[in-house]
Amino acid sequence: MQSSLVLNLAAVGLLAITLQACATANGDTGGEKKAASTSTAAAGVPVDVTAQPVVERAITRTLRVTGSLTADEQAEVSAETSGRIVKTPVERGSNVGQGALLVQIAGEQTAAQMEEAQANADRIRAGLALGANDALDVERVPNVANAKAELTLAEADFTRFKSLLDQRVVSQAEFDQQRTRVEAARQRYEAQRNTAQQDFRSLEAARARVAIARKSLGDTTVRAPFAGVVVERKVSVGDYVSPGTQVATVVKINPLRVLLTVPEQSVGLVKVGQPVNLQVDAYPNRVFTGTVRFVSPSLRADQRALTVEALVPNPSGELKPGFFATAHIEQSEKAQALLIDRRAIREVGKTNRVFVLAGDTVQERIVTLGQTADKLVEVVSGLSAGDRVVIGGSLTDGAKVRVRS
Repeated sequence: MQSSLVLNLAAVGLLAITLQACATANGDTGGEKKAASTSTAAAGVPVDVTAQPVVERAITRTLRVTGSLTADEQAEVSAETSGRIVKTPVERGSNVGQGALLVQIAGEQTAAQMEEAQANADRIRAGLALGANDALDVERVPNVANAKAELTLAEADFTRFKSLLDQRVVSQAEFDQQRTRVEAARQRYEAQRNTAQQDFRSLEAARARVAIARKSLGDTTVRAPFAGVVVERKVSVGDYVSPGTQVATVVKINPLRVLLTVPEQSVGLVKVGQPVNLQVDAYPNRVFTGTVRFVSPSLRADQRALTVEALVPNPSGELKPGFFATAHIEQSEKAQALLIDRRAIREVGKTNRVFVLAGDTVQERIVTLGQTADKLVEVVSGLSAGDRVVIGGSLTDGAKVRVRS
């Protein structure tokens, strides 16, 4: 039994020695692998990259400003006469042309009033016997012409009576009676002339009433003051409106105005007529163009900034009033700049970095970027003319590279 125990202990010891030997062997292998990896990294296998030179050329400088879009025109259209709404052919969002019908107000009573005023004017005109140009010739008025004829006859009779009185054919009383007749005829003539003048003034007043009635009849049709879009219709069929009641809101969105805020130090760079490139968040990959049409003559005291207004064509209606916009106002004079391919830029946190060729290795540099020009971007600092920047490859500062042709 003792011999059996001895044999078991010997077997356990042999197993322990075997396990230790295996562990030692495995440890050596890992070390060798780690050493080989370190040796490979130190060797610096070149990375294939593409390099492009820094380009120096003249570019058009732009001033970056922000603002918001507003409608070119906006009108709160109101009724100008009283009446009940009988037709509303537009809805919110309807595109309307200038003069398009927005709201129809009942006009039967107004039409009758216009006809009455027109009939009264025609009656007075006929009594005055006006000519084709409606100029008043008092002597042609029928009543005036009759009174003048009576006066002429009375004056002729008076002349004959005077001759007969000299011949003592008629008495003094008959002569005086004839003279009184002449004076009465003259007064009637003058009265008819005055009446004709008054009737002509009455005709002018009647024509004014016709014009007012015609305008009132026209006001029963409420029309769009300009081409645009109906933002809101505020009345419905059956509503009763009075002068001043708002019936619809119409905005003109082609073109749109963009109100831009220019800081005080850049005031001298903005002039009327300069091109403007515009971007909005709704269309991040689109650029809209416009033109500066107004530069405020004074700064806003609360912001120490200048208000500039530009017009932006919007034929398709994609741009909406209220959009926030980032604009670049092009300067008239060009300036020299260093440009590189955008693909060479690597963003690390809040910094922009590039790798520059230095023989068969690369150097990492932090750069300050300016404005873009086509597919290139301006480098304000960090590079010099003649440098070659690397595009592509997973690189670190000092890494070896091989430039592909």
